[in-house]
Amino acid sequence: MSDPYPAAESTTDSAKASPPRLIDRLLSLVRREPEDREGIMTVLDAARARNLIDSDSYSMLKGALAVSEQTVMDVMVPRARMDLLDVSESIADLLPDIIETAHSRFPVFEESRDNIIGIAMTKDLLRHLIDPSLTLRDLVRPAVFIPETKRLNVLLQEFRSKRNHIAVVIDEHGGITGLVTLEDILEQIVGEIEDEYDVAGEQTIFSDGAQAWRVLATTEIQAFNTALNTNLPDGDYDTVGGWLAHALGRIPHRGDFCLHKDLRVEVMRADSRRALWLRVKRRLLNDNTTPAKVD
Repeated sequence: MSDPYPAAESTTDSAKASPPRLIDRLLSLVRREPEDREGIMTVLDAARARNLIDSDSYSMLKGALAVSEQTVMDVMVPRARMDLLDVSESIADLLPDIIETAHSRFPVFEESRDNIIGIAMTKDLLRHLIDPSLTLRDLVRPAVFIPETKRLNVLLQEFRSKRNHIAVVIDEHGGITGLVTLEDILEQIVGEIEDEYDVAGEQTIFSDGAQAWRVLATTEIQAFNTALNTNLPDGDYDTVGGWLAHALGRIPHRGDFCLHKDLRVEVMRADSRRALWLRVKRRLLNDNTTPAKVD
């Protein structure tokens, strides 16, 4: 006897034959209802082990969870490494430092670096070209001050709601301890964010004026020596950044520098793990500037 509902059977067989959707497979893991953060991490680890999520998604999910446990103090730029502008100086005098550091925003101080009166946006300085009578004080915007104990997930929400990108960090006594940016928080989730200093391809050394270069820290020492006609030593490291870390005896920070014969190698950008970009400049051999460490 023939089946009176062949279409229904065909649909059922097709459903049985189709593989479970990705969302269904993830939900099957979540249905175990993890009771704490460790349980959530266990679910993520299991999902990654079974290739339900790729490595990038896994890293971002872990980063998003970590942000809720981190505070501003964990990611801020310390006070000693902050690039500040003095409101008493003319914009023309400040331009070389602004171009050198290449930030989009700068804290502005008056009389003392502990007295931050606001934030200057680099794009606002273009107005000075049209109206030379404008001073830095005219272009300063209000600064946002936050405690160093503020959690990053809370600060991220505040940045989004108030359309802010930078905050000055203070301690319990109101003293300046550092600054934090929106990019600092996002990099905890998605990893390093590329900008105009991040390039693709093989070129890693760029001219940056007379006898000066901008160098990617991952540049091979042999390529560096060939390009600059120098003899940076090699050892248990293969890159210029590796040499610098060895010379300093620690992870390089922005502003650190070393002298090697007629070269001055300074860290322009760094993260918590390594140097990223270096500025290399030839100097007079009678330059008596005290280095962080000299080879």
